[in-house]
Amino acid sequence: MKASLASLMLAAIVLATATLPLPAQEWPDRPIKIMVGFGPGGGTDVATRVVAEPLGEALGQRIIVENKPGAGGALAGEAVAKGPKDGYTALMISAGHTVSAVMVKSLGYDPIKDFAPVGLIANSALVLVTGKDFPTNDVKGLVEIAKKEPGKLNFASVGVGSTQHLTAELFNQRTGINTQHVAFRSTGEVVTALIRKDVSYAVEVAHAVRGQIESGDLKVLAVATPERWPTLPNVPTMIESGVPDFQVVTWYGLVFPAGVPPVAIEKTRKALAQALSRDAVKTQLSNVGALAALSTPQEFGKLIETEILRWRDVATKANLEPK
Repeated sequence: MKASLASLMLAAIVLATATLPLPAQEWPDRPIKIMVGFGPGGGTDVATRVVAEPLGEALGQRIIVENKPGAGGALAGEAVAKGPKDGYTALMISAGHTVSAVMVKSLGYDPIKDFAPVGLIANSALVLVTGKDFPTNDVKGLVEIAKKEPGKLNFASVGVGSTQHLTAELFNQRTGINTQHVAFRSTGEVVTALIRKDVSYAVEVAHAVRGQIESGDLKVLAVATPERWPTLPNVPTMIESGVPDFQVVTWYGLVFPAGVPPVAIEKTRKALAQALSRDAVKTQLSNVGALAALSTPQEFGKLIETEILRWRDVATKANLEPK
């Protein structure tokens, strides 16, 4: 009887234990994929690959970078927004994410509600440049020339609705000048047009035109960042040049699809802090014109919202319609 009773009690314990939920596996327990909405070699791709390995080491899992170019990054954005929300697929976005929110009519996702921000990883600078023979060396001179003959000068960008285009439109609006936009397909074409005097000025990513600035083929009149840029210490900011409240920074940052477990955001943000504290990572980012700049998820989310509002206002004033 005693043996039988003991057996029954043991069986009951085993049965009860078997019905208890298994403890959740600790995240992450397998490789994590970061999608990039642009092809290999671009700024977003390079910045992602710089942080991928140290981020993976901090998380204890391999980071896989997957390029899914198309529609200005929107294809990758939609894939992540509508994909699994388990914390194993993230998206590296750039400042273009906020421009697309304004200039692309049918994104297939909500640029704010469909993503959970993790944080910024780096900032880059935009510069106002002219050809070497343009008859001024500063912003004030450019504005004076433009105001003397409204509509005569033109400016170049890498495409209608690009970050460079809208930043140049913002420059025009803040200075009150009237110039014509000429769209090209690449920075290389913009540079050629400036050198040939086909266009008067352009806003470009500093690193993309650094070689032409150093060779003297292009003149840089100002940087759009709030403070002077480390690699261009002698170039004044737009604000120093007399353009009020002009601060534009192009950036890279990491997001998950909305609805991921909070632990994924918390651990990834901490791991990013570890990765970006490494001197080697800072140097690699600097080599591609970027400065490591980690933010909190809340700060990054606010930045995205604020920039969408700003670019929407710029586009409306410039009569630019989403396509």
